[in-house]
Amino acid sequence: MKQLIQKKLQHHMSEYMQELAAATKKISRKHVMEVIQVVMDAYRNERKIFILGNGGAAAIASHFACDLGKNTLARVYDKKERRFQVISLTDNVALLTAFSNDLSFDDIFIQQLRNLISPGDIVIGISGSGNSKNVIKAMKYAKQCDAKTIGLLGFKTGGKLADIVDIKVVVQSVNYGVIEDIFLSIEHIIVWSISHIKEMHDNDHS
Repeated sequence: MKQLIQKKLQHHMSEYMQELAAATKKISRKHVMEVIQVVMDAYRNERKIFILGNGGAAAIASHFACDLGKNTLARVYDKKERRFQVISLTDNVALLTAFSNDLSFDDIFIQQLRNLISPGDIVIGISGSGNSKNVIKAMKYAKQCDAKTIGLLGFKTGGKLADIVDIKVVVQSVNYGVIEDIFLSIEHIIVWSISHIKEMHDNDHS
């Protein structure tokens, strides 16, 4: 029995890793590079960046905002170094539950954007299915406000959000674990790349 369990575990592990590797290879580098360019434009133009999502994507939104706000700094104690203006809309539990309770869960992101968004800002929506109503509602509102919209999407097609956002990066998998693993890898690639580009930009303008 123990040997059978071990064999099944090895099979599932191998299967997962193979799917993760295959889906990673299919990520559009062109689209990731477009995201990097747009995020850097937000930095150059001193625009705000908002990131949002549900469940595992909410955790990735928080992680993304943390990395973009901190890991792009070359001199963390230098008060003169400009920083990214980035906010995760998944982090204020009081505000999320207030809007959800008093209005609707579909309104938790759009209502926050109404307080904060300006033309030229960036909104990044993270959704495995691409069909989350609260993310769709927020992204449509962002476009009405002349903000640039980016989608980190999954399920091979990107769902409804694929036809809404300005730039989309779609994971070619239907496995939520694989999709979210790759979302996090994409986020790290973006931040790692931007940290180097930002340093060059800052040096040229110092």
